[in-house]
Amino acid sequence: MSASTEDIKPVKPARVSMQDREIQSYRDLMHVPDTFEDGFGVKSVVAAIFLGFLMVPGSMYLQLFMGAGLGPAAQWVTLILFSEVAKRSMKSLRQQEIFVLFYMTGIAVNLPLHLLWAQYLSQSPIVAAMGIDVPSWVAPNKEILAASGRTYFTQHWVGPIAMLIGAMLINRLNTFGLGYALYRLTAHVEKLPFPMAPVGALGVTALAETRESTQRWRWRMFSLGGVMGLGFGFIYAGVPAVTGALFGHPVMIIPIPFLDLTPTMSTLNFLPATPLNLVFDVSLIILGMVIPFWAVIGGLIGLVSTLIMNPVLYRQGVLTSWTPGMDLIHTSFSNSIDFYLSFGIGMTLAIFFVSLVPVFKSILRVIKKKNETTEQHTQELAERRNWAKVWYELVHRDRGRGDVSILAALLIYVVSTIGYISLCVWLMPGDPHTGVGKFPWLFFVGFAFIYQPIIGYTNVKLEGLVGQTVQIPLVREASFILSGYRGSEIWFAPIPMPDVAGSAQTFRVMELTGTKLTSVLKSEFLVFPITVIGVVLFSQLIWRLAPVPSEAYPFVQKIWHLNALNFSLQVSATLDGSSPFLEAIKFDTIGWGMGIGLFLFAVLSFMNLPTFLVYGVVRGLGHTTPGAVIPELIGALIGKFYLEKKLGTQVYKQYMSVLLAGFMAGVGLIGMAAVAIALIVKSTTTLGY
Repeated sequence: MSASTEDIKPVKPARVSMQDREIQSYRDLMHVPDTFEDGFGVKSVVAAIFLGFLMVPGSMYLQLFMGAGLGPAAQWVTLILFSEVAKRSMKSLRQQEIFVLFYMTGIAVNLPLHLLWAQYLSQSPIVAAMGIDVPSWVAPNKEILAASGRTYFTQHWVGPIAMLIGAMLINRLNTFGLGYALYRLTAHVEKLPFPMAPVGALGVTALAETRESTQRWRWRMFSLGGVMGLGFGFIYAGVPAVTGALFGHPVMIIPIPFLDLTPTMSTLNFLPATPLNLVFDVSLIILGMVIPFWAVIGGLIGLVSTLIMNPVLYRQGVLTSWTPGMDLIHTSFSNSIDFYLSFGIGMTLAIFFVSLVPVFKSILRVIKKKNETTEQHTQELAERRNWAKVWYELVHRDRGRGDVSILAALLIYVVSTIGYISLCVWLMPGDPHTGVGKFPWLFFVGFAFIYQPIIGYTNVKLEGLVGQTVQIPLVREASFILSGYRGSEIWFAPIPMPDVAGSAQTFRVMELTGTKLTSVLKSEFLVFPITVIGVVLFSQLIWRLAPVPSEAYPFVQKIWHLNALNFSLQVSATLDGSSPFLEAIKFDTIGWGMGIGLFLFAVLSFMNLPTFLVYGVVRGLGHTTPGAVIPELIGALIGKFYLEKKLGTQVYKQYMSVLLAGFMAGVGLIGMAAVAIALIVKSTTTLGY
């Protein structure tokens, strides 16, 4: 018997806040498919060889030359090349195959310049002046380096190279350990939506071939972005790289990485002690159209606040290390020592406490639902109380998805953690004659099995709820200091700090593209040895071409000196005697930073402003420069008030995500061509042909 219309009571629509609507708009861009496929095959093997011997050297060279590797550009270049080869072969790439290519490229081009950095530290006068001894398992001492020349193919480098391989292996294991376990827990047991993952998944699948005319917009937008990227990349990266190789001095039509206005403005007594620059990177404008609008506005508010604060702090005698004429880098460094190191710690602590709010809100929603009597809510509560089902989800392997049990993932984390702690105990036995202590293994057991799972779960939960993460500041540094260790070796130890939230986001993108986990596991086994060989070989090639740093690599020549200064400052915290690093920590300033951050969050939340605005303000205060904010603001304003109105919110976000992917592919193609020319020219010059 059906109910009459009189018995049906109208349901009052739930109040949806502005921040929830924005998060929902990202969440609805893409959904998990019903079927999953394996994306690993012959194409993946060819791609791994291509990455190891073409993309790795290109990314390394660009990092040294202009401070930015290929990054996302390499991913899109790889996808374009393989999609075009597939077309010529009368085939197409499935989106699962595209994700595997995308994933492998991300591993290959994000490797650190560890070997080159190690030889620099070993010979750095700054490090020596601070009394820091670089361990032999990191790099040979400067006397050995001077005698053997610029080569890694000697017996003295066997230990450091083996250590590098071990550290890389531990980092890869952590991805499938704690990162995967927390992803399964939050995505499959708690059913969190991961609202920002669809943005990445849309870009990954942009090149998937389809016969449906309604989906051809993806290729058109990608092509448009590619043409724009080719034009901009030729001016921004191509001309400087080629002219630098040919003439020994790069011709920069556009300043790389920015135009520094700080010395000029300081001599005019305009905004003293304030880092000022301009960045002419078009990709930032397009990025401003992609990232959440209110996050950009929050960053702008943080920038304006910084522009007001710095002159006031200087005139009040807080920023005492700054002197007129300093450039942006040294202005930022001196301000950090005087104020922003401590203030930033306080602000980041505020962000940490603020980020817990969504977690508590979700808990309160569950409690509130206990008072609901609808059938839907009753069913949800019954499912939440069904612990047998929860346990089933923990140990279950969905063979259709290729899943791994959460318990197996946790076992991987336990084994990798015990492995690196045992390695550190062996490397740092201590020396009672010199006062160098033993590795504090008991402290790091607690750190690895208590702190990292707690902060990891918090971050993955936040990523799953609102697309935000947070880290307590200076955790690595604080752990070394609090462990009680005396000496410098611990700062070189292979102690991983896994980005479990980033890993969880990657696994969610994998799921949205319908790719089996076994595809990713096969890719890891294939790409790891190839990239290891590539890193060693091309570190050797680059070092043989010219000293690192030198005029041949202008970015590192300018920045690595400052990086060594910062590193030495931190290491001083565990050395005997006074520590400049500890002296720069001011607890009253930390308190002010945390108080101001919490106050800003309370005010903005009371006004019911979007979550992204709140995080943008708190994160940006004191840590932004005009160079990055202005182009992002231009893009955000164009997108919000013109393109979004013209295309609609969902279509606009989809179009811009694909356009950005195409743009980065265009820049990457130019970058790879320029790098190839530069390496050929430098190699022939070195060989004397």
